[in-house]
Amino acid sequence: MYTRGPVIVMELPEQLNHVEAKRFLDELQPLLEVDRPSVVLDCSQIKHMDSAGVEMLLHCLEQAMKRDGDLKLAAISPASAVILELMRSTAFSKYSKHPKKPCAASRFLHQQPLHRLSPGMRHRTGSRI
Repeated sequence: MYTRGPVIVMELPEQLNHVEAKRFLDELQPLLEVDRPSVVLDCSQIKHMDSAGVEMLLHCLEQAMKRDGDLKLAAISPASAVILELMRSTAFSKYSKHPKKPCAASRFLHQQPLHRLSPGMRHRTGSRI
């Protein structure tokens, strides 16, 4: 048996376009470079997502998986879910489509220490959800 490190929760920006995706990736990348990263991306604030945003999400998932970690999407809006489906992003098939319902990542949140980070890396320590 092994134990995983803390789960990092980060809020995605309202606009997930080329500029914002790059900015967000620059902040998230160091967190993905640790051994076995466990990251949950809070999508509740997303109002617009384009193909650059989807590509950034897939890149983050790939980076986490390379290090035997995981990345989950939480509280994704129906509009963002449609974008992911149109882009055929089946890698994110276990996300929560409704902001009020728990996501597939809730297993992480109940078992691991929770560290919530928002854009700009403002640290907020949260309790278990």
